[in-house]
Amino acid sequence: MNEMSNNSASSSNLLLAQKAVKQLRLEASVRRIKVSQAAADLKTFCLQNAHKDPLLVGVPSSDNPFRPPKSCALF
Repeated sequence: MNEMSNNSASSSNLLLAQKAVKQLRLEASVRRIKVSQAAADLKTFCLQNAHKDPLLVGVPSSDNPFRPPKSCALF
């Protein structure tokens, strides 16, 4: 019985090690760029899309689903 649990533990350890190696190979194959280049690309993207950013230009009242409801009075 003890030998069987050792085999199970060994199989489990082997599977974990294989999974870790697979993940490390995947991460090693990712194309990398310098942080300075990534920052420059991000800045360019933000500047090009600033006119569409609702945090910068606001949301038109007619398009805002969170606008306060209009009050209605019946006479």
